[in-house]
Amino acid sequence: MSDIIPPPEVIYVDAHKVACNGGGGALGHPLTYYDLGEDGTAECGYCDRKFVHKDHAHDYVDPAPRPEGDH
Repeated sequence: MSDIIPPPEVIYVDAHKVACNGGGGALGHPLTYYDLGEDGTAECGYCDRKFVHKDHAHDYVDPAPRPEGDH
């Protein structure tokens, strides 16, 4: 069996500043804040969540697109 690491979670946001705690609970991490860059994205340094501003969503290509029914 191979160890496949799932792609990071992509979260589409309306703001240009975001906060991430990894989902909280036992699997969370310290609360961190990020400014979305000129490309409208930021990635959490702890959990690799990718934040994409809704105005740049058309520019971002998900590395692992899911079938239509899985959203």
